Amino acid sequence: MPFRVPAALPMLAISWIAFVSPLVPGSGGIPAIAQEGDGEAVTDGSIDAIEALVARMQEQVEAMSVATAGRDEALRYLEEQIDRAAGRIEGTGESVEAARQRAAELDVRLGDVDAERARLSGEVDRRTGLIARLERQVGELSDRLAGELAERTRLEQQLEAERVARRGTESLLSQTSREVADERRELDRVRVERDAAIGRAKEEVTGLRGQLERLSAQLASVSGLLEQSDETVRFQQGRISDLGARLNEALQAQVEELSAYRSEFFGKLREALGNRPEFRVVGDRFVFQSEVLFASGSARIDPSGEVELRRLAETLGEVADTIPADLAWILRVDGHTDRVPVGASSSFSSNWDLSTARAISVVQFLVRAGIDPVRLAATGFGEFQPLDPRDDEIAYRRNRRIEFKLTSG
Repeated sequence: MPFRVPAALPMLAISWIAFVSPLVPGSGGIPAIAQEGDGEAVTDGSIDAIEALVARMQEQVEAMSVATAGRDEALRYLEEQIDRAAGRIEGTGESVEAARQRAAELDVRLGDVDAERARLSGEVDRRTGLIARLERQVGELSDRLAGELAERTRLEQQLEAERVARRGTESLLSQTSREVADERRELDRVRVERDAAIGRAKEEVTGLRGQLERLSAQLASVSGLLEQSDETVRFQQGRISDLGARLNEALQAQVEELSAYRSEFFGKLREALGNRPEFRVVGDRFVFQSEVLFASGSARIDPSGEVELRRLAETLGEVADTIPADLAWILRVDGHTDRVPVGASSSFSSNWDLSTARAISVVQFLVRAGIDPVRLAATGFGEFQPLDPRDDEIAYRRNRRIEFKLTSG
C-alpha cells in the first residue's frame, strides 16, 4: 500500500509559515525603528511612542512563541506519521526501496522544518535583544528628562537667589554711599584737628630741643662719673675674686681636715667594732647592716644593736673632742631598705617611711648617748639607693643598711 502524507499536515505547515512570515526581516512586519541593527540610540520621538512600539514587539514575540508551539506540534505529527509508515512497511511487505525514498523525502522536509525552526529562534532572540535595547533607551530618556527637570528647578532657584542677592547689593550700595559721605565729613574734621596738632607739635619740638641740649650736658657729666664708677667696680671685683679664692682655699682646707678626722673616726670605729663583715667602709661612709640593729620590718633597735651603737657613740665622742670648734661637721645617718614592699600588717606605709624611722631611731639613741643633736641628721632613702642592683636575697641583704657619713655642716 503506498504511503500518503495526510492532508492536514501540509495545511498546518502552510498556515504556520504564513503566520510567521510577516516577522521575517525585510518583510515589512517590523517597524522602522525596530529594524535598526547598527547600535544607534533612539533619540527622536516621544517616550509614549517608544513604549507603544515596545508593547507591539512584545506582542509579536508572544505570537512567534505561539507559532513555534504550532510548528513543534507539526513536527511531532510528522514523526508519528513516519512511525506509522514504518509499521505499514513491515505489515504490507512494501518494497524497501520505495520506503527509503519516502523516508528520504520526509527527512528533507524535516530538515527544512528544523532550519526554519532555527532561523525563527534566532529571529526571536534578535528581537528580544532589540526590545531590551529599546527598554534601556526608554530608561535613559526617562533619566535624561528627570535630570533636565531637576536642572530647570536648580536654575530657577539660582535665578531667584541672584535676584535676592541683587536687591541686597543695591541696599548695601545705598548704605555704603551714606557711609562714604559721613566718612568724608569726618575726614574734614580730622584734617582741621591735625593741622592744629601739628602747630602744637612744632612748639613742643622747639621746647624739646632746649631740653635735649640740657640733657646732653648732663649726660657728659654722668659719663665722667660712670668712668670713675667702672674703675671702682673693677677694683671691687678684683677683691671679690681674691676673697673667693681665699674662701675656696679655706673650704678645701676644712674638707681635707675633716677627711682626716673622718679617717680617724672610721679607724677607731673599726677597732671598737672589730673586723666583721656586717660593718664595712664604702667610700666616705661607714655601713651597718640593718640586721645588726633591727628586726625585720621594725624600727626599734634590738638590745644587741644598742651595744654596737654605744660603741659607735663612744668612738664618735672621742673623735669629736679632737675636732676644732671652728670646723663645722655633721654625722649624717642614712636609712636604706631593699625593694621588697612592706607587708599589709606593717605599721609603715612604705619602705621610705621604714628607712626614715630607722634613721631617726639611731639619731635619738646617739643623742641619749651624749652626742650633740646639732651634729646629727637623719635621712631616709627607702629602696632607691641600692648598693647591689641584682634581684636576689644576697643583694637584698646588702641593700638593707644604715650608713654613717661625717660631712661638713
